[in-house]
Amino acid sequence: MTAQKTAPAAASGPAAPAILPPGVSASDFAGAIREFITILGAENVLTDADHLAPYTKVMVAESEDLHRPAAVIMARTVEQVQKIMAVCNRVRVPIWPISTGRNFGYGSAAPQSAGQVILDLRHMNRILEVDPVMCTALVEPGVTYQQLKDYLVENNIPLWLSCPAPSAIAGPLGNTVDRGVGYTPYGEHFMMQCGMEVVLADGQVLRTGMGGVQNTNAWQVFKWGYGPYLDGIFTQSNYGVVTKMGMWLMPQPPVYKPFSIRYEKDEDIHDIVETLRPLRIAGVIPNAMVFANVMWEAAAIMPRSKYYQGTGTTPDHVLEEIKAKEGIGAWNVYAALYGTKEQVEVNWNIITGAIKASGKGRIITEEEAGETEPFKYRAKLMRGDMTLQEFGLYRWRGGGGSMWFAPVTVAKGSETRDQTELAKKILGEFGLDYVAEYIVGMRDMHHIIDVLFDRSNPEEMERAHACFAKLLSEFGKRGYAVYRVNTGFMEQTADLYGPVKRHVDQALKRALDPNGIIAPGKSGIRI
Repeated sequence: MTAQKTAPAAASGPAAPAILPPGVSASDFAGAIREFITILGAENVLTDADHLAPYTKVMVAESEDLHRPAAVIMARTVEQVQKIMAVCNRVRVPIWPISTGRNFGYGSAAPQSAGQVILDLRHMNRILEVDPVMCTALVEPGVTYQQLKDYLVENNIPLWLSCPAPSAIAGPLGNTVDRGVGYTPYGEHFMMQCGMEVVLADGQVLRTGMGGVQNTNAWQVFKWGYGPYLDGIFTQSNYGVVTKMGMWLMPQPPVYKPFSIRYEKDEDIHDIVETLRPLRIAGVIPNAMVFANVMWEAAAIMPRSKYYQGTGTTPDHVLEEIKAKEGIGAWNVYAALYGTKEQVEVNWNIITGAIKASGKGRIITEEEAGETEPFKYRAKLMRGDMTLQEFGLYRWRGGGGSMWFAPVTVAKGSETRDQTELAKKILGEFGLDYVAEYIVGMRDMHHIIDVLFDRSNPEEMERAHACFAKLLSEFGKRGYAVYRVNTGFMEQTADLYGPVKRHVDQALKRALDPNGIIAPGKSGIRI
């Protein structure tokens, strides 16, 4: 159902919204707004166009009108969230919770469909606890990575974060709940999550794991609790509003040794995976390895116009020029070692021996790289330091359009051949560049392709949308499905996982949120 137009604005109070939630009358929504003001205060209830504009902006290849919110409300306490749920259930107002709203590659703060009310939790930004002995933290949704990093530094707590890129303005709760990843040995963020507090649609407050036990001291140290493990159903879903999250932090190692390996040929990607995967599985390389192609590296540090001002796909001869002049390989591997001097030395010898035996690749140490980019910002990421460097990707073609396409497969070289060839073919059909990196986790491999386009160019935006749809479809036919997706393609992605999965998702939704008020359409889930 499409969002409805409103009646003219009232003479006093907040301006009438430009649109209404689907199925909600103007008078009923006006009543809900008055109740929100009573709960939150007028300064925390936004309905006029100027205040809604920042929440409407999207980077995906769709009109902002498709994601325009009816209002924004800002809560500061769990009790306020509970009261908001009561209003939404009674009036049937759909609500789209966000933490910091900085999920740029997957859609930003805007809701999945127009007419939803954004529940902005940025003011719930307390660091509730950091235990330097058990290496744990308990945070609210609005806490940013930079805020938590500053807290650790100011209090001289020798613990490291694992953060995404870019990271400073994003938050650990939102990133983890969307199952994001980082670049340290703690980079599988949901694996390092321990305990949640969730406000359910009916206003009840659930504490998962050990959190329901009175006087427990184990909420942030033992994930499972008793009975069915529930934390997972509140990730990438719309079953509740997560208001607190526990997380494990990494002890600062005595020695940190970042390094890069530069490969000169596109076809080397097969041997890169085959050489390094065994070292990752064995734990010799303890963090997720990144294999970034020349365009990803170049896009992060400069606009395409520095070397090419034409249209369509960047020609191969331009890429060769970039490689030669900027010191970038066709593929650029980033990883690091952590531990005592003795541990690092042993593992370094294993790695250098494997590279030498493979006959390919040139290892670059931190001492050799110095202050050069992109090595510098990659090294920061792998120790959990803040960086906004990858925002440079959005300058590559100009216009700020970006959609991350992220299919998952096994970490085998044969997979890279097939996926790289398919991705280049599809992107080339639409005149878009193959800006990509592979990330090898425990045994999985994420193929991250940033579909970059000019949002100020309607024709290019239309091509980008069609390109992304084809990527999903053609990769899906071959058994490759994405692990996250932007708000414009949640339905198509959900279909790739089959009808039984969709049925179970819907059954859980109907049981926990029978009125469908929380984030309808999130991950393709509705009542």
